[in-house]
Amino acid sequence: MTTGHSDHIWDDDALHEECGVFGIFGHADAGALSVLGLHALQHRGQEAAGIVTYDEGHFIAERHSGLVGDAFGRNSQAARNLKGHFAIGHNRYSTAGGSRASNIQPLFADLAGGGLAIAHNGNLTNAHTLRTDLVAQGAIFHSTSDTETIIHLTARSTKARIVDKLIDALCQVQGAYSLVALTSKKLIGVRDPNGVRPLVMGQLDGAYIFASETCALDIIGAEYVRDVKPGEMVVVDKDGVHTHFPFKPQAHRFCVFEYIYFARPDSTLEGRNVYEARKNIGAVLAEESPVDADMVIPVPDSGVPAALGFANEAKIPFELGIIRNHYVGRTFIEPSDSIRHLGVRLKHNPNRAKLKGQRVILVDDSIVRGTTSKKIVAMVRDAGAAEVHFRVSSPPTTHSCFYGVDTPNTDDLLAHKMDVEQMRRFIGADSLAFISMNGLYRAMGKAERNAKAPAFCDACFTGDYPIALTDISGGTRQLSLLADVA
Repeated sequence: MTTGHSDHIWDDDALHEECGVFGIFGHADAGALSVLGLHALQHRGQEAAGIVTYDEGHFIAERHSGLVGDAFGRNSQAARNLKGHFAIGHNRYSTAGGSRASNIQPLFADLAGGGLAIAHNGNLTNAHTLRTDLVAQGAIFHSTSDTETIIHLTARSTKARIVDKLIDALCQVQGAYSLVALTSKKLIGVRDPNGVRPLVMGQLDGAYIFASETCALDIIGAEYVRDVKPGEMVVVDKDGVHTHFPFKPQAHRFCVFEYIYFARPDSTLEGRNVYEARKNIGAVLAEESPVDADMVIPVPDSGVPAALGFANEAKIPFELGIIRNHYVGRTFIEPSDSIRHLGVRLKHNPNRAKLKGQRVILVDDSIVRGTTSKKIVAMVRDAGAAEVHFRVSSPPTTHSCFYGVDTPNTDDLLAHKMDVEQMRRFIGADSLAFISMNGLYRAMGKAERNAKAPAFCDACFTGDYPIALTDISGGTRQLSLLADVA
């Protein structure tokens, strides 16, 4: 559901997941449970949250900017409005133009066959092309989100049933998508044929649930049933669960960065616990790139499991040498020039008593532009560390993602412009090493990467894009419907 990028002062040197989705069918507390599910998925999007329910012949939509707790907190009118036994919800990450209400999902439209609400995680790579054609035919778009393209295609389908209309629409799109859709009678969950983005299925008190991650099932006490399969559409109605495979089969290419960074550590995706996967990655990183040091320190919070794995494998003490302030929110203050130099210190502070005179190994999940890594290395040195070695639990990020992850343009990625030694000098570390591509695959329980049939989508490391980039010229810039259409 890409609409552009963000360059927020606190978060401009990281990769960001675009969104999380949740859906439930057949529960008296569907609205409240959706609020809890989105709360568990808050890490996947912090710009806005929305929920659509169906109750007694009409749809109820509540879509608001900000965090889930801000929009649907205790005693909020928005939460009380969400009546009905069916619901879908969506968390959205910040993008340019993102504050406009029309971009907040789930999107809803009244079609000839009834109302349809859709919440989408991912990115369509031919949305510009489709949108241009639709506008030429008279379609009127109300948002800059590629998700709206799916609604227009569904509305124009000549098929009779809503499920067939949606299938007809999805057969025309390219890209990565895990989406949930709601009608007056059905809840639908579907993944793209390559299965790039996650979608799991659960059950609670006889009600069926779809969610981006299993942590959303855990928070409401639901039972995990299974992952929705790549290219599968699961339809839930009063008669039960119906599954379809309406798309041409494709190679399975789940996003490996879900395991490295995006998913919550307590989630299990496609049979792999994310926490254990990250520890395994750290252990392989230690095997590949050992260094004599006194302690292993994570760059919090995403670097913690990999740092634990590294420390255990290297038999070097694990320490919290950097403490994160969890209360620096996106609306903390409006940064002025006089405090802009504080940068990373608003989120991270060195544990000076531990660092002084020590040889330190810093473990982080990625280096994007490199500016944050540079500041963290300098901060640890200023705190008295004798040596600072940097280890990264992903291969160098050399290419932009076009499948639903907010990344800088390829030309702005440090690893696209520099080799490892140049990067080491740029961030100021005594040594720098990334896990190898084959090492990453081994850590995930796979054989070394098969270039002809990779087990994951790893395009951000290799430039091997498994889905056509129809709207992209040269594959070097992030999609931006806002820039190109508005």
